[in-house]
Amino acid sequence: MVFKRRNPRTLWGWTREMVYPQGGFKRATQYVLHRMRRLPDQPHRIARGVFAGSLVGFLPLPGMQFIAAWAASRAVNGNLLAALLATFNTNPITTPFFAVFAMSFGHWIMGIQKPLTAGYIGRAFGNAGEDLWFNFLAIFGPEHTRWDGLLQFWREIYLPYFIGALIPGLVLSAIFYYLTIPLVMAYQKARAAKAKERHERRKSLREALAAAAAKLKRETAKGGDDEAPPAP
Repeated sequence: MVFKRRNPRTLWGWTREMVYPQGGFKRATQYVLHRMRRLPDQPHRIARGVFAGSLVGFLPLPGMQFIAAWAASRAVNGNLLAALLATFNTNPITTPFFAVFAMSFGHWIMGIQKPLTAGYIGRAFGNAGEDLWFNFLAIFGPEHTRWDGLLQFWREIYLPYFIGALIPGLVLSAIFYYLTIPLVMAYQKARAAKAKERHERRKSLREALAAAAAKLKRETAKGGDDEAPPAP
């Protein structure tokens, strides 16, 4: 395969890349922006894809971001690849801070009076995980399912997080939308200008080569006429 890695990435290497890119977040961000600018599509469609993917990236949709980005980009008639690239607007370093802000904002909107401490969040996750495991085992045994921990997690963690992330996510994604249009337009114009310049240089070079070939042909023909022997 042409694009096969020389040294296959191990499971640990893949996991490390998901947490912290090898070249750093700055280089990863530059790569994503570079790929996004080079998308062969209309600036408004690319911007709509960025809006859809960015919004999905802010929402708590673990394991479903690409599917949700695809659906959102189809809903707004945006560029699919731009939507998929825009889901990388969050990373493992910034996400915890945004999650705490979103949950706090969501608690304020919903009027939930709970202290968002590490212990409280950890217990909510733990109770939900215990209920999931217990309910899975209950399928094969006589025990009845229990939902207290899952309902608590839904009401006090996930739903406030979703609501608290949706509003700032819409605002930030709208900002990204309006920033993307002029950036893509400027890049496409500059790229078109460079392509036109390369075409003109190639055209000039071809004309110069054709003129030189014609001149050489004429000189060769003239030289052959001068050296021709006189007629008897």
